[in-house]
Amino acid sequence: MLGRSNVGKSSIINLLLNHKLAKSSSTPGKTKLINFFSTTWELTTNKDSMPNTHDSIALQCKTDSMQNNQDLLQTESMRIPLIFIDFPGFGYAKVSKDTKKVWDKHLTDFIYKRQSIKLFCHLIDSRHTNLAIDTEIERFLQKIVESRQDCKLLQIYTKDDKLNKSDYHKLKTQNKLTISTLKKTPQATQQLYHAILHASLNW
Repeated sequence: MLGRSNVGKSSIINLLLNHKLAKSSSTPGKTKLINFFSTTWELTTNKDSMPNTHDSIALQCKTDSMQNNQDLLQTESMRIPLIFIDFPGFGYAKVSKDTKKVWDKHLTDFIYKRQSIKLFCHLIDSRHTNLAIDTEIERFLQKIVESRQDCKLLQIYTKDDKLNKSDYHKLKTQNKLTISTLKKTPQATQQLYHAILHASLNW
């Protein structure tokens, strides 16, 4: 999960995890480390629906700490382990230039060398879709994706509740994936689950 500072990255991660584990703040640069969140995704098939459709699958994300043996025995649903990686925000942060240089080097080395990464989720503020920093991030990630055959890039537009109807419709007509952590709906959350699962595992 990558994006510029204050794009709502921690809030999106908490939405996906269904737990407030990632620290969110109105102060840019709150995340200073690369954080890992081990999760289990549960796929439940609706027998009344046709198979292989979005309507026939319900996704629920659980942290590993929430699981127990009884829970595993009570369901025959398919479980998929995924690890979310929360990166420090790019761009503005209240740290020194020397610290930012160290961050940039560690982040770049990590991204290039971590071959197990299957999906880069690039978070973009839906109110500011043409910022230079997002263009730079996209080019940087696209270069890595093109060099690997098992890695993809997914753009997620955050804070869509702050858009007027015209701008919101414009993004939707462009088939952009949008989400809000304030006015969240089960449908939007499920859509995000499906998009991540499909892009990361091609399911």
